[in-house]
Amino acid sequence: MPVRNNARSPRRKRTPQENAERQEFMESREKQRKEKALIDWIPKTDLGRMIIKNEITSFDQLAEKNLPLLEPEIIDSLLPDLAEKLVEFRKTTRVTRQGRSFSFRASVLVGDHYGHVGLGIAKDKERMPAIKKATSAAKMNLITVKKGCGSWECGCSTNHSIPFKTMGKSASVRVILLPAPKGTGLVCGNNIKDVLKFGGVTDVWCQSRGSTGTKLNFIQAAVDALRNTSNVKVSDELRQKLEKREMQ
Repeated sequence: MPVRNNARSPRRKRTPQENAERQEFMESREKQRKEKALIDWIPKTDLGRMIIKNEITSFDQLAEKNLPLLEPEIIDSLLPDLAEKLVEFRKTTRVTRQGRSFSFRASVLVGDHYGHVGLGIAKDKERMPAIKKATSAAKMNLITVKKGCGSWECGCSTNHSIPFKTMGKSASVRVILLPAPKGTGLVCGNNIKDVLKFGGVTDVWCQSRGSTGTKLNFIQAAVDALRNTSNVKVSDELRQKLEKREMQ
C-alpha cells in the first residue's frame, strides 16, 4: 500500500507588494465600514445632534463646548482620518467561585498626526469585541496636544516640537518631555514613539524613570505628558512669546 504523506507543505511567504496590497485592501474596507456606520448613525446625545446639524465642525469647537463625549461616531465625523494601532493585547484571568474566567484586554492608540491622540483600554471575553471597545474608548479619550518650538537652540516658528518641558506619570513610571531643535527626531523609547508620532510631535528629548518595562504604564505616562501641554498654566509673558512665534 502506498504510504500517505501527512506532512504539510510550508506556507508561502507574502512578498512586500502583496503585503502592501493586503494592507491597502484592509484600510479601504475599514473606511467603507466607517462611512456606512456614519450614514446609519442616529445620535442619542445633544452633542451628536449638534454634529448632525453642522453646528460643530471641528474638534477645537467640541472642546470649547465642554459637553460630555459619549458617542465615538462624533470623533469619526470630525476626524475621519484617524490612525489606529493595537499597542498591547493580553489574556487575563480572574479566579471566582465557579473557577477561572478568562478574558482579553486590549489597548488601542489613535491619532491623526496633527495634534490629537488618544488611548483606550477595554476588556471582553472575545478578541475582536475587546479591540472594538478599546478603539471606541480611545476616540472618546482623545486629547489635544499643544505644539510649538520651545528649544533655545532652534529659532524657527514651526510646530515641530512642544513649547515647554512637561511631565507625565502612570503608576511608578515618570516621563519627562523636553523641547528639541528641528532635525533631532524622537529621542525616546521605542514603546512611546508611536504616541508622539500620532500626536504630531517630530522632535523631542525624553527622560524616563521607574519601571518602563511595563509597556502600558510607559505609554500612559507619555499620553499624560502630552495632555499636560494643554493643562499647564502659562504666564502672560510666555503666552505672548508663543503667540509671537506662531505669527512668524
